[in-house]
Order: sequence, then structure tokens, then C-alpha cells
Amino acid sequence: MRSTFMGLETAKRSLMTQQTALQTTGHNVANANTAGYTRQTVNMVASRPIEAIGLTKSTAAGQIGTGVEYDSVTRIREKFLDLQYRNENKTLGNWTIRQDTLEKLETVFNEPSDTSLRSAIDNFFNSWNDLAESPEDETARKLVRENALSLADAFNQTSKQLTDLSDDLTENIAVKTAQLNTITSTIAELNGQIRRIEALGDNANDLRDQRDLLADELSGIANITVAEAENGDYQISIGATQLVNGDAATAIDAATIQGLFNADLTGGEIYGMIYSRDVYVADYKKQLDTLASGLANGNITVTIPAGSVLPEGTVLNDVPYTGEARTLKEDLTVTVAGLNGLHKLGYSLGTPLTAGGDFFVASDGGQLTAANFSLSKSIQENASLIASSMRTVTSSGTELPVKGNNGLALIISQLGDVSIDFSSVTAGADLTKTSANSFFRGMVGQLGVQTEAASRQATNSKSVVDQVDGRRISVSGVSLDEEMSNMVVFQHAYNAAARMMTTVDEMLDRIINGTGVVGR
Repeated sequence: MRSTFMGLETAKRSLMTQQTALQTTGHNVANANTAGYTRQTVNMVASRPIEAIGLTKSTAAGQIGTGVEYDSVTRIREKFLDLQYRNENKTLGNWTIRQDTLEKLETVFNEPSDTSLRSAIDNFFNSWNDLAESPEDETARKLVRENALSLADAFNQTSKQLTDLSDDLTENIAVKTAQLNTITSTIAELNGQIRRIEALGDNANDLRDQRDLLADELSGIANITVAEAENGDYQISIGATQLVNGDAATAIDAATIQGLFNADLTGGEIYGMIYSRDVYVADYKKQLDTLASGLANGNITVTIPAGSVLPEGTVLNDVPYTGEARTLKEDLTVTVAGLNGLHKLGYSLGTPLTAGGDFFVASDGGQLTAANFSLSKSIQENASLIASSMRTVTSSGTELPVKGNNGLALIISQLGDVSIDFSSVTAGADLTKTSANSFFRGMVGQLGVQTEAASRQATNSKSVVDQVDGRRISVSGVSLDEEMSNMVVFQHAYNAAARMMTTVDEMLDRIINGTGVVGR
């Protein structure tokens, strides 16, 4: 015969299981807006049935069910979507940083505007045009000096901003590396906690959520590989460089991770920072140095008009000019070393006859770059040393410059559109022969195309990441409507189990207190 009290046990199991389901539903609802939280579910199973009790074999047909129980509380999560998300997130991290850097470069060059380097170049050559119209005017000469100083300041400031941007990226690499080490250390600690809990037969759902959220964050910093060991530990690495193994984390410094660039390190924010610094910023700094050096010393081909008198000892096209040969009988097309070489072919206003010297020099005496680009100190102190004349006259046996001549000033005023051989000052320059204005326009145009491409790539990557994350949320996220429905289902089941227990109690009461009392 069956146990009289078996119904109480069945009802009790149902109450406990439905109560657990309700508590889990409440946990889901409470964490509906928690970042990284994965929906949990109670896995219910029918408890093991038993046969009716008998001396040898049950005489009752079939087996007697013993109710319901739950064997686990698990997360609803799909590992494939996690892998997809992390693979796409590294690309997003890379392009986001590159887009941000290029936008900062656009701010540095500040084109188009009236305060940009291009405006400084235009103003400088326009001032030479004014000087060509009034070669004896001291005001026009001082205007050339001031615009030359402004041009030097523009080169210096732009170069400094590029250097500062490069330094900022280097500092950010160190900061991101420190953040990476902090995350890997935390993941290693979570590995140990999860292993200890799950060794007792439980699922460390909330700790696993925390670990997965950190792994997602880490995937945006660098291209990590996440592998789950049989004991549940996460093993994390960048290429062949292991970061987390069990509950041990290996710290990595900024110098080491930069050494992995384009080898093990191929994505993420750190990759984007290194690429931005070593490719974008370095390239524009090199181009800016090439422009500054080419403007001052790059080979240019000009035509010196007939009647011009070259300074004594001048060598052009490997031909020395001395004595009477200094006076050109016909136009002479020559190649000179930039504005400096051209400036040395003319004469300043002073006496005795003085040929022009270097116009732009390196402030530190080294190789001329945008950072040390400077107007000659002698010209800064005395604007009359600016050479504008290319003719001389002899008076009382003394050779003097023709102050009203504008030959040199006129040639220099046209240099903005004269082709410069930039390969003569920088080996491997992209644009070997073009004007200063065209060179700068090329830089700005290249920057615009790169920024547009980076913006497009960042937008596309963000769209893919959002799509994958949306699919992941549809699987793992908490739906309040669904949880409310479940809550009603579990509540009714709980109420029904309670009602069953009441019924069994009434039956037992009848058996215990009502049986055998007839006639009392």
C-alpha cells in the first residue's frame, strides 16, 4: 500500500521548486538594467518515482510520481555570440581611436581658416609682392619680416601640436596598458572564485557574468583570445603572449605591448593608438618638416632676368660668376636651393654692397625642421638686410645696389606656385616636385580622405558590434514581459501546490481524527 504521508512530500517539493523559480525571476527583474547580466533560469525535472510498497512486488499498476525538483540554476548564454562580439569589438576599438586621432589632426591643421598654416604661407608671399611694388619702402620690408616671423611661428606651433599629440598617444598607451593589467588581474581572481564555487556543484552565474563583462571590455582594448578550460577557468592571451592562466595574471608593460605591434597585437584601442602615433602623426610631422625644409632649401628652378648682376663668386649650374661676367646678358634659367639660395642672389639696402644671406635658418643650428624653423636673427634685428634688388650701380668707384630694383622681390613673390623638388631635402618624399601651396593642399586633402575613411570604418564597426550585441541581448537579456509572465505561472503553481498540501492535510485530519469514532 502507498504511504499515507507521501502527498505532503510531493507538495513540499513543488512549493520549494516554485519558490526557487519565483526568486530567480525576481533576481532577473532586479538586474534587468545591470550591465553584463545574463538571464537565469531554473531547470526543473520530475523527481525520481517510486513503486508502491509491497512484500515482494508492487501489485499496483505503474509507478508513483514524487513531484518536481530543480537540478540547477543556469545562465542563458551563447558562446558563439560572445566570440563574435569580441572579434568585432577589437575592430571598433581600433577604428574609434584612429578616427579620433585624425579628427584631432584636422583641428591641428585647421583648414580651411584664416589662421592656418596655409594662410601664413599666402600672407608671406603676398608681402613679397607688396615689397616688389615698393622696393624702397621700409614699411613693406618690415611687413615681409613680420609675415616671415608669423610663418615661422605657424610651423613651430603646428609641429609642437603634432609632438604633443604623439606624446598624448604614448601616455594613453601606458594608461590603457595599466587598465588592461587591472582587468586581467581581476579576471584571474574571478577564475579562482568561480572554480571554488563550482567545485561544490553550484553554478557561479553572477561571477561568470562579471568575468564575461570584463572580457568584453578587454576585447576593446586589445585583440584577446579567450579560451575556457575544463575546470571553467578563462585563459586569455594576445597572440602567443599569455595574460591570464587560471588564477595567475601576467602583467605587461607599455614597452612590451608596443613591441607586439603588427605581430601579436593586431586590434583594439592600444593598436589604434600605436598606429595613429607611428603612422598618422609621424607621417604628417614628416610632411610638415619636408614642407618647411623644402621652402627654405629645396631645389627650385627660376629664371633670372637679363641685366641682373650676380654677387661676386656666385656659382650657378656649376658656372662661377666673377668680374664683368656677373652681369647677365640674357635671361638665365638656374636651379637654386630654395628661398635661401634665391635670397643670396640679391642685395640688401645697406652699404657697402651686401648680398643677401640665409633667410630661414634652424634656431638650434641643426637640420632645418618645422620645429626649429626660424627667420634669420640678423633679419629679425634689421629688416633692411632683406634682399630685394638684383642690380647694382657704380658711383665714385663704389658699387652700390639699385634700391628701386625689385627683381628678386618679384621672383620670390611667385615662389608659392613654383615647383619645389622636395626630394632634395627629404629622401622618399611622396610629392617630389610641386609647389609649396600644392604640397600643403595635398597634405590637407590626404588628411580629409583618411578621416572620412576612418569615420566610415568606425561607423560600420559600431553597426556590426551593435547588431551582434543585439542578438546576444535577445538571447541573454532580461525581458520584463517574459519575466512577468513567468512570475504569474510560478505563482499559480505555488498556490496550487499549497492548495494540494491543504487538501492532503484535510485528508490526514479525517484519517487521524475521524476514522473509528462512529457512534461516539
